[in-house]
Amino acid sequence: MTTVDIRLDHLAIAQRYAADPQAWPVAPRFDAIDRWFHRLADEADHEVWLLTWLPGQGTDLHDHGGSAGAFHVFSGSLVEDTVTVSPGSAPRITSRELGEGAGRRFGTHHIHRITNRSGRPAISIHAYGPALTTMTRYRIAATGLDVVTVERAGAQW
Repeated sequence: MTTVDIRLDHLAIAQRYAADPQAWPVAPRFDAIDRWFHRLADEADHEVWLLTWLPGQGTDLHDHGGSAGAFHVFSGSLVEDTVTVSPGSAPRITSRELGEGAGRRFGTHHIHRITNRSGRPAISIHAYGPALTTMTRYRIAATGLDVVTVERAGAQW
């Protein structure tokens, strides 16, 4: 079992990486088909990822398999749709746009999707602790959230 230091500030970690792009082991790349991503760090208590987003690219609704985390928008802007599920009612989606320099922390039970709805490319830095082992993808159904798939690190990404 992995122990997580709840005092770890994932947003501060992401911001630290964003502050020094010359130290990134690779330059950001953009892929016309899908988001591009590269792991920048794999530490005992967290990992850090660099992601790029062309206009229109985004994720499905997903969680982080019990990991907490944060993301920081290095350039461009991204929209995060967060899902709230209350017993006896339909899932509710709350959207927020995060522009260059903005960031967001989230806990271990966070379900969201991120999309580049702007007309220009975006780059973001994501930090998770502990390192991701699974991600569950969801779809909204009349009765709540349905699991679409559970992806495993090392096998599906």
